[in-house]
Amino acid sequence: MPLTTDLDLAVALLRATPTHENRSEAQLRGWASIALAYGDELAAMPGDEDVRIVERDGGVRDGELLLAEYRRATVTLYRDALSRMEKLAARKGWDVTPECLRKAAVAHELAHHRLDVRELNRRLGHTAARLGPFRVRGHVAGADEIVAHRFAHLRSGLGVSPLRLTAALAEGNR
Repeated sequence: MPLTTDLDLAVALLRATPTHENRSEAQLRGWASIALAYGDELAAMPGDEDVRIVERDGGVRDGELLLAEYRRATVTLYRDALSRMEKLAARKGWDVTPECLRKAAVAHELAHHRLDVRELNRRLGHTAARLGPFRVRGHVAGADEIVAHRFAHLRSGLGVSPLRLTAALAEGNR
């Protein structure tokens, strides 16, 4: 079945994440929906952090493509990885300009900086352990990536969802 929506792609991302292989479709769909909605909410909030942006090569490693990373109020964009992603998008015929891809990569990193993981976990409502009336809230691995992808899509103007780009990379389309 083709994955046509961000919700489908987000569910696939969660399903491919270790610890979620045996979760039900309904549970993954519920978590994906909550994460996408949180990304929508964050993107609608005004203001962006003032970050320094630098560019360099070094984002292409064995089996890994790192477009950007955030450290100490600086987003590093990896030119070589962005170039590969642009080529992949061009081969697919997707509307991905270099400028929008850079904006998306920066926005993705800002979303990770901005999102409140405790709030995301509260919304997801995953229980990792329970002892009588006491409950330990669990972290849903991959949900923060869904939030950041959605945020980046809404903030960048990319013609294709970052979730779709990630899925294409995961399929080995480099």
